[in-house]
Amino acid sequence: MSDTQTLIENRPPSVAALFLERVAATPDAEAYRHPVAPVSGEGPDDWKSLSWAQAAERVYAIAAGLIELGVQPEQRVALASSTRIEWILADLGIMCAGAATTTVYPQTNAEESAFILSDSESRVLIAEDAAQLAKAVEKRAELPNLTHVVVIDPAGVETADWILTLDELEKRGAARLEKDPELIEQRVGAITRDQLATLIYTSGTTGRPKGVRLPHDNWAYMAKAIAATGLVGPDDVQYLWLPLAHVFGKVLTSGQIEVGHVTAVDGRVDKIIENLPVVQPTYMAAVPRIFEKVYNGVAAKARAAGGAKYKIFQWAAEVSREYAKVTQENFRRTGTHSAPFGLAAKHKVADTLVYAKIREAFGGNLRACVSGSAALAPEIGYFFAGAGIHILEGYGLTESSAASFVNPGEAYRTGTVGKPLPGTEVRIADDGEILLRGPGIMEGYHGLPDKTAEVLESDGWFHTGDIGELSPDGYLRITDRKKDLIKTSGGKYIAPAEVEGQFKAVCPYVSNILVHGADRNFCTALIALDEVAIVAWAEENGLSGKSYAEIVAAPQTVEMVDGYVKKLNEGLQKWQTIKKFRLLPRDLDVEHGEITPSLKLKRPVVEREYKGLIEEMYAGTREA
Repeated sequence: MSDTQTLIENRPPSVAALFLERVAATPDAEAYRHPVAPVSGEGPDDWKSLSWAQAAERVYAIAAGLIELGVQPEQRVALASSTRIEWILADLGIMCAGAATTTVYPQTNAEESAFILSDSESRVLIAEDAAQLAKAVEKRAELPNLTHVVVIDPAGVETADWILTLDELEKRGAARLEKDPELIEQRVGAITRDQLATLIYTSGTTGRPKGVRLPHDNWAYMAKAIAATGLVGPDDVQYLWLPLAHVFGKVLTSGQIEVGHVTAVDGRVDKIIENLPVVQPTYMAAVPRIFEKVYNGVAAKARAAGGAKYKIFQWAAEVSREYAKVTQENFRRTGTHSAPFGLAAKHKVADTLVYAKIREAFGGNLRACVSGSAALAPEIGYFFAGAGIHILEGYGLTESSAASFVNPGEAYRTGTVGKPLPGTEVRIADDGEILLRGPGIMEGYHGLPDKTAEVLESDGWFHTGDIGELSPDGYLRITDRKKDLIKTSGGKYIAPAEVEGQFKAVCPYVSNILVHGADRNFCTALIALDEVAIVAWAEENGLSGKSYAEIVAAPQTVEMVDGYVKKLNEGLQKWQTIKKFRLLPRDLDVEHGEITPSLKLKRPVVEREYKGLIEEMYAGTREA
């Protein structure tokens, strides 16, 4: 048995046991950093550190507090909060109590929140603030299983017999532990591998969300498999901003416990640019939209500077992509990231003029980023790779505990999601669907045996619903969602995500794009622009002071975007080309249900909402 196999096979039975092992091994090492508002109330945030022992003190108090509230093993405790240090501590506390965490996105409305709490039969809700509490109060009559709500931020909250603050919960737990100091060790020791740890409701693009049941063994396996990849080490500093209610963010917390590195936690997306130079992370996970926004922002800033600066950026961008493609290919063939002398010389100049500034914006120490949740446009990936920001694409689903594939360190290949994690099997079905099997696969959908049977075979193979292809040496490339393939009225199949990704690499002003063409004789697109980038463009193009809606309605804006659509079409097959498009009056967002909290496009919702614009583009044409 190899060292990797030994590491994975000898995993502990639970995340809680893994946490206890980490605390015992490195109690005084730094575990977490988190922002706190300055005492004066003005200026940038201060950052506070917690050692593993300090984190454990709070985790055990939370666990004991939940036990005091009557929470029993495998009963669900819901957690509705943005990403913050208390989310991690509460999640660990829930699991150390032997209970299971039901994750709830803070953006979820009262009706859907009530559905999740009811369907999961959650006994306790840990709510971030008064706004999250209000949803439970509004729907309390529909939640007979809910006995208590614990509020993290008590501002504006009136406590009651069923409402208490997190601070009060921890005090109750600490008092219980004084009387029964072995309580947590006993609870953790009784947890079995197949005991439920997490219930994550898929955000889904249609219909009611399904609760994905993830036992402790899923997370324990993930922790060991992530460590086995060697991508992170104990000296790393991770910047964690991803939604922890999503499986992608959640898996990072398990991997950290196994490896023992530092994690800086702050889920405020608007603080990312401000925080990066302060935290100076060595690695960070993100969704493609973040890299698209950074790229578009850099390109828009260069364009606004005009003249020589914009030409230098365009030249540097082309050099970056060429350099990345050549060095990756050479590494595949020879094992070294080499480039011809002329290209290497140009890259060195471009690095001084452009790339170094981009790396500084990421904090200066960033060794690698992991990108997941959706496809990253290859041209954007090559740009950052050549600039020294190595984006390691990965792949997984909620049903596979997030991480099933990831690009391996130096041997990463842009445009692929890498190789399977140790212990995960992959097979490509006859129709191109990706099938997975291994310790990371879910137990099933909560209370939905028929839905489970549709995707999970009796021998353990899980049907992902994604289409892909494997290279001879095991690298996976995702080509599309099985259900999202478009078949035109002419019988041609089109992968809309591929076209959309190419447009995001071409146009520096796009935020979201939806390609439509199912059962039509040509393709069209709905395009939403990035507000910051397009407002900056408007200032330079005679539209100063105009609102976003006025800017996108202006003829010169439409003409500008049309130029990028034509550039996109030059690289597409005839049947893939976008014949018509419409600019949307606002960006797509989570609040309107058009994208999921993990920033995936909800095609049916967008197509339904903008049906009039779609039909307008096909009006007067003869449908084949």
